[in-house]
Amino acid sequence: MRAAVVGTPDATPVYAEFPDPQQHPDREPLQLVGAGLHHVVRGLASARHYGSNRAFPLVPGIDAVARTRDGRLVYTGLPRSPWGTMAERMVTPFDVELPAGADPLAVAAGMNPGMSGWMPLIARRKEVGALGTVLVLGATGMSGSLAVRAALALGADRVIASGRDHEALERLHGVDVATVPLAHREPAAWAAALGAAVAQAPPALVLDFVWGPVAEAAFAALAGTGPSDDETSDVAYVQIGSLAGTEAALPAALLRSRRIRVTGSGVGSVSKAQMIAEVPEVLARFADGTFDAPYTAYPLSRIGEAWAHQGRTRAVVVPD
Repeated sequence: MRAAVVGTPDATPVYAEFPDPQQHPDREPLQLVGAGLHHVVRGLASARHYGSNRAFPLVPGIDAVARTRDGRLVYTGLPRSPWGTMAERMVTPFDVELPAGADPLAVAAGMNPGMSGWMPLIARRKEVGALGTVLVLGATGMSGSLAVRAALALGADRVIASGRDHEALERLHGVDVATVPLAHREPAAWAAALGAAVAQAPPALVLDFVWGPVAEAAFAALAGTGPSDDETSDVAYVQIGSLAGTEAALPAALLRSRRIRVTGSGVGSVSKAQMIAEVPEVLARFADGTFDAPYTAYPLSRIGEAWAHQGRTRAVVVPD
């Protein structure tokens, strides 16, 4: 079959022949409709992501919208390495039919980033029954912006959204969303603005898509609210992405002065079964318009152009 093929770490994929995926008696081969080029796809293909098994050559892609033999559109993913979803055919362990009204390429672009925020939000709501105020760091990327919408859809009282894309941040601003622009050239000013927003509406949940120095500023803002003996002021800090850096210093004073729990959310800390169970709910949000994901489609034969794609839209690989 024809597929995008990565020969070595950091190599740009090429359009080439690749062996058909291994057949499974209980799973029919699916035909590609669209596969999103997510940050995690690049990380796995370069062997920089913790989930990489460093086996090459490989076909990139972790999820997709595909077509069954009888013509149904399904969301699917988690193919067995070295096969990925950026190929004409795939064999996967699960599939969920798309609901009416869902744009299949928007689903391909947005399901992975949408799930990254949805899972900790659902976990928190199940744990305590309410979300309260949610702070989203990296809110202007696709994952962060979808997390803002998910938080509101799941009943958050208020969302504090911070990100570096001022135009995208402005689109998020609303009655229940306070925005704090992230200015790399003026980190002290941003930290002060974040501190003021956190003091006005202390978050019960933090979704961090960027980590690094942004997380350190957030820690300082949370610590700056002072000691608290209010049993309802617990803070759950969830680390999801590391676009701003892979390391962040966690101050001892924050751990001692607040009831705070720092955890991560991703493959390994969240089971595949848990994620698959939430797929129908997230698909429904794309169908009813709560979620949307802007995309740019590239034929599989132009995988090199897709790999170089940048901007506010997500590259989606489609059949030729």
